[in-house]
Amino acid sequence: MSQPKKDAPARSDAVRNRERILCVAMAELTERPDAPLSTIARKAGVGQGTFYRNFPNREALVLEIYRYEMQQVAEAAAELLRTRAPGAALREWMDRLARFAMTKAGLADAIRLVTSAPGSPDKPGPAPVTEAAGTLLRANEEAGTIRPGITPDDFFLAIAGLWQLDPQEEWQPRAARLLDLVMDGLRAGAPGR
Repeated sequence: MSQPKKDAPARSDAVRNRERILCVAMAELTERPDAPLSTIARKAGVGQGTFYRNFPNREALVLEIYRYEMQQVAEAAAELLRTRAPGAALREWMDRLARFAMTKAGLADAIRLVTSAPGSPDKPGPAPVTEAAGTLLRANEEAGTIRPGITPDDFFLAIAGLWQLDPQEEWQPRAARLLDLVMDGLRAGAPGR
């Protein structure tokens, strides 16, 4: 019989530390793109060693925040489809996508700072979110709740106005109105209507 691993709690602590760093960093970097990493570590309640073990430099931190947020939005699509009707899942996911768009807009300066220098890493592509949109659109098309033939490209063109909203202003009511209009447009001509 093998002994249980003694490092299991440390791993869960490491995951919590990493997630806490990401949450604090997102807030700090959204407010101030050049926020000192030492400030982020202190506010996250971790030491410099823990911080740099997780994120060896500013570039790694900023790009991981972006990836992490994008992955959260992408994973939400499947969960929403498991727990809601396709139309409700799509509309709720659109709200999550709006929050991601505002996070991305708030982090835009920080992302530009770390990806603009020669030899800098590229910004991650939107593939996970595009795939999630495709999954939701297919589920709705199969359920007859949206018009047939809507592609993820069509969808993202239709909601492009999200990226025009200012995250520093009261963006939620405007985003909700825009997304309701898009949802109405997707439903127009649906076979189930």
